[in-house]
Amino acid sequence: MEAERVVRIEGTVLPMRGEDIDTDRIMPARFLRAVTFEGLEQHLFEDERAGSAGGDRAQSQHPFDNPQYAGATILLVNRNFGCGSSREHAPQALRRSGIRAVVGESFSEIFFGNALMIGLPCVTVSPNEMLTLMARAEAQPASVMRIDLPAGTCEFEDVRCAIGLPANARDALVTGAWDTTGLLLARYDEVNAVAAKLPYVAGF
Repeated sequence: MEAERVVRIEGTVLPMRGEDIDTDRIMPARFLRAVTFEGLEQHLFEDERAGSAGGDRAQSQHPFDNPQYAGATILLVNRNFGCGSSREHAPQALRRSGIRAVVGESFSEIFFGNALMIGLPCVTVSPNEMLTLMARAEAQPASVMRIDLPAGTCEFEDVRCAIGLPANARDALVTGAWDTTGLLLARYDEVNAVAAKLPYVAGF
């Protein structure tokens, strides 16, 4: 098993307008009691989706329930996305729902780090560029966006933007270094050889 490299992401887009969308909105606290992250995607934006439909999720007007954006793999957001608590369940739920990249104006530092740890790139564009991208996504929901991490670009129909991503995060994603489990499994024999020499692993 090789570490998963995240180099280029392409797919349709889900635009979600609003600044300062915090992690409690993304994943309400009552769903943090699970032993694993499995199934968290079922409760993504749970309260907002239920609230927009008077408690009936089937009538939800939330962007994540809009059939136009079904199957979208790239999420568009505004400023300070993922602020609030440090809960890693928020990016976990997004990734498990099928989101493979988030493009925003800015991100909470902790949310960004938690997303990086699971191979979910969070890249930035300017506020004016985001206005253009969101308007285009709403007008043409079937259009495909292409994000190239090494090139530092985002292409959406005839719109091309430079994306912001710290060099260390880009390198971790592109080389697969973010996937620590994959790295260990890819060099399993070396790990075992080192472990055999450690007294607290091999015994005294």
